[in-house]
Amino acid sequence: MKEIKRIGVLTSGGDAPGMNAAVRAVTRLALYKGIEVMGIYNGYQGLIEDNVKPLHERDVSFIINRGGTMLYSARSNDFRTKEGRAKAVENCRKHGIDGIVTIGGDGTFRGAVELTNDGVPCIGIPATIDNDIASTEATIGFDTAMNTVVDLVDKLRDTSESHSRCTVVEGMGREAGDIALQTSIALGAVTAVIREIPTDFDHVIEKMVAARKGGKRNFIIITCEGMGKDYGEELSAMIEARSGIESRFARLAHIQRGGAPTLRDRVLATQMGCAAVENLISGQMKQVMCLRGNNIVAMDIFDALTVDKLMKGKLKPEEEDKIPPNKLYEMKRIVADKQAYKNYLNYIIDHITL
Repeated sequence: MKEIKRIGVLTSGGDAPGMNAAVRAVTRLALYKGIEVMGIYNGYQGLIEDNVKPLHERDVSFIINRGGTMLYSARSNDFRTKEGRAKAVENCRKHGIDGIVTIGGDGTFRGAVELTNDGVPCIGIPATIDNDIASTEATIGFDTAMNTVVDLVDKLRDTSESHSRCTVVEGMGREAGDIALQTSIALGAVTAVIREIPTDFDHVIEKMVAARKGGKRNFIIITCEGMGKDYGEELSAMIEARSGIESRFARLAHIQRGGAPTLRDRVLATQMGCAAVENLISGQMKQVMCLRGNNIVAMDIFDALTVDKLMKGKLKPEEEDKIPPNKLYEMKRIVADKQAYKNYLNYIIDHITL
């Protein structure tokens, strides 16, 4: 691999608090090491449209505390085509970009694989509030989103207490229930309703009725958007019909993506941004930065995407057969650990909430 002299950085997919902190870290460390940085605006679509500008030290000042992404984001159907990717590669050549740090979720990583295969080395940084990248213990933006949910539901609890109601709250997360599980503990919710763990509603109703008889006035139930479009409203109606407790539904929606990133997300984004630059400089490519314990480690992006498929039950048998046994074992261990942790959190909710 040739020496890296100039890199690009882009953000893609849904925005997440902390993306700016990652852009700042990538830019500052690369410049410190004598490498020029090009900001690619509007994700892969911006690369196709040649929306590329140099980034200097001052360009990333005062962004570590800002939500959203200064590089903006956009979905790109054009990038899914061979012609679109060819234009993207052409613009990389035009600007002398030797490699790209891509910041986003699994769709962003699939794009990074395509670009690397086309001759532009890429490193991925996981940034999504959903925390649905199974290869890492946490994604950038996840902690901030959870804190936003806690703040909002604390306010909902005030009115639930005043009116003696149950409030069913839908959080984001796509098909991953991580936000719902962890915020349920922090909020003292009756239960978290997620795809990964079946909910025993007979038990939930019994707990609520018994708690109401014991004097409890308000109840919170957190569910995940992955349960379905109208699920929350239907769940609220079912709870009221079966328990006799007046219930309301609240969808928090995209407000969870906004706001200043928490300390944890700022630090994680900075660590991952620096690690991405170091790996790209050392000749590594098609990797995703992952948090394991207190360390940032690199994992092959293809392997990371495969772990995601395993976690979501989308890995086809013929795909699994092609994976070396030792690697498949490690992937299944990661998935098993993730699921065991979710089961443990659910156990806590079930046993300490009245």
